[in-house]
Amino acid sequence: MPAGFWHTFGMAHVGDLGFRCRSVAWGIRFLLCVLGLPVLWSGALLRAQDTSTPQDEPIHTLHVYTNLIQIPTLVLGPYREQIRKPIAESRFSVSIDNGPWFRATHVRQEGDDPISLAILLDVSGDSAELMPKISDAIAGLAPLSLHPKDSVSIYALDCALARSWNNAPADNEGLKVAVDAALQFWTTRMHKKHERNCQQSVHLWDALAYVIAAGDRALGRQVILVVSDGRDKGSTRSWNEVRVFAQAGGVAVFGISDIPAYATGTSRMFPQLDRKNPFQSLCELTGGMVLLTSSRSFEETLKRFTSMLRERYIVEFPRPGNSTAGQHGMEVKIAKGGGDFIRSSGISVPLPDAAVLADPTTVPADPSLAPEQGSRKVITKPQ
Repeated sequence: MPAGFWHTFGMAHVGDLGFRCRSVAWGIRFLLCVLGLPVLWSGALLRAQDTSTPQDEPIHTLHVYTNLIQIPTLVLGPYREQIRKPIAESRFSVSIDNGPWFRATHVRQEGDDPISLAILLDVSGDSAELMPKISDAIAGLAPLSLHPKDSVSIYALDCALARSWNNAPADNEGLKVAVDAALQFWTTRMHKKHERNCQQSVHLWDALAYVIAAGDRALGRQVILVVSDGRDKGSTRSWNEVRVFAQAGGVAVFGISDIPAYATGTSRMFPQLDRKNPFQSLCELTGGMVLLTSSRSFEETLKRFTSMLRERYIVEFPRPGNSTAGQHGMEVKIAKGGGDFIRSSGISVPLPDAAVLADPTTVPADPSLAPEQGSRKVITKPQ
């Protein structure tokens, strides 16, 4: 399988019983979750009774079933630049497991949809150079880039993993206090030269896995921003395991790295093109990317990150009529795109309930109005 497959495909996890069902309350039209308790889906209904109907008239019941998939998709220009002019929805198509291309049913930009943002500040590596003024930079995101309906969690990875804020509304003053609190232990150590070194008990990939799991009940589309040099120094989990976990939960991971800390060897001139960096692979395969910055430009980089989130496209299409349980590869393309940088987030969707399909009152779906799942199997470890 060509290496490019893993850089252009999102992951749609269908009916994976290993993950919990979650409600996605973003004001969108449909509810998506992992197939764990299909009876919950077959029981969704709306009741309506005409008061003019005689008492002995049976009550008519409308059964409503989920069938649409919504995939957040990051679209940038060939050089990772933001595309200022919105792309027409008629240009978006999707393919599942290398199946036939299917034009998306509906596409819109994410806009002001609620975001659940977890910020992980990794001071265990060289990106500590970005930390002295980071509380002001993050606080400055509210209220223009982050809104009160967005929720934020703040973590710091130092000798251990600490959390100072959990799913709290984005607020300027609160964000500053939360970042300072998360970094308090590290800040204290930096002022005491003889205590600067410590025995690190948690490392980057394990910390990311914890942050992903902790956001399971969050409202809004889940995004993790990791300020780090991207180097793991001893996690029990691999970056690829964390990638699969993030994709199954529909969590997009973005990174911000200090340029000197991130660029090594031959990639120093063009570090954004370093395909062998696991941190970059993890971010891009979950629908995000790594942004490079410096202490001087960090505030502007943060604003660019939130702007990219608001400009993501929500690509909507019906569940394939021949969908099966397991992991599936999804590719999004844009007609006349000209080499656009496209990264889709993973998501979990329910399988059709066999009992519902067998119900004679069920109106069968028109297969021509849904994509056809192909036969290409997903390789769980990128090649």
